[in-house]
Amino acid sequence: MQRKSAFSRRLPDLVTEELVAAFTEKKGASYEFKQLFDIIHERLKKRNAASGGEEMLRLRAYEKLQHLVSRNMVKKTGKKYKGLAALANALTPADTIPSKAVEAA
Repeated sequence: MQRKSAFSRRLPDLVTEELVAAFTEKKGASYEFKQLFDIIHERLKKRNAASGGEEMLRLRAYEKLQHLVSRNMVKKTGKKYKGLAALANALTPADTIPSKAVEAA
């Protein structure tokens, strides 16, 4: 009997897309979080996707940024963040487990 997980790997959300866009727009640029959030917030307002309040969006953006730092896609130096070459992979879903490995389990 095969069991299916209720959770699936989701595609990157709008906040992650805008983080990647902000870093790739100006190659080699470093941002403090406040500057970066202002850029992201403006872009999301233009897309009509800045819902849930500014403070909640700030928390989500910070969490997504720290996730990118932990995955070595963004480098944190002091209070500045800089996008790395691996950041291009942030918008692609993570590798899934091959089906043969699932069948064997």
